[in-house]
Amino acid sequence: MLIFDFHAIGNKLYTIRRRIGLTQAEVAEEADISDRTYADIERGTVNMRMETLLRICNVLHITPDEILTEDSPNFTPRQDEILQRLDACSSKDRETALRLLSVYLQSLD
Repeated sequence: MLIFDFHAIGNKLYTIRRRIGLTQAEVAEEADISDRTYADIERGTVNMRMETLLRICNVLHITPDEILTEDSPNFTPRQDEILQRLDACSSKDRETALRLLSVYLQSLD
């Protein structure tokens, strides 16, 4: 189901941005928009053009579906714990943890 609530879209962008360890300024710079515009998008106080949405999604390495649909995963408590622990890491440590996980999962094949 599509989301038409700009606040909900902004909240999703905020959550994804924080999870991958970027600042609003970093996303704005990479998406070629002003810091203020990106902050307003996260707050849900402005509508954005499709081109802007696509550039933001590209920066966050997500598809538009991830922020425009209501399918939110139901994480187990253990999965939530892992995500919280990753959130608490520096971006360098988070990247290392994700690489280690990727190597481990590939070894299972």
